[in-house]
Amino acid sequence: MDQEPQTQQENVRNENGRVRAWIVWLSSYWTECKRVLRVTKKPTGFEFKTIVKVSGLGMAIIGIIGFLLQFGKEMIF
Repeated sequence: MDQEPQTQQENVRNENGRVRAWIVWLSSYWTECKRVLRVTKKPTGFEFKTIVKVSGLGMAIIGIIGFLLQFGKEMIF
């Protein structure tokens, strides 16, 4: 389908719509960020230690898997 070239006024109207959409998105994003920050809380010492332990264990497991894969690759080639 052939589209007629847009007039300058239509281009400005479309650009304003894009700017407004961007502003609406940014505003809603900021509102969601504020809502999340309002409901979060500082972890207790026990919760923090548990998070550190679980994260460390996960990193160790991923490291071991990576090491074994690299070691296996070196042994094969």
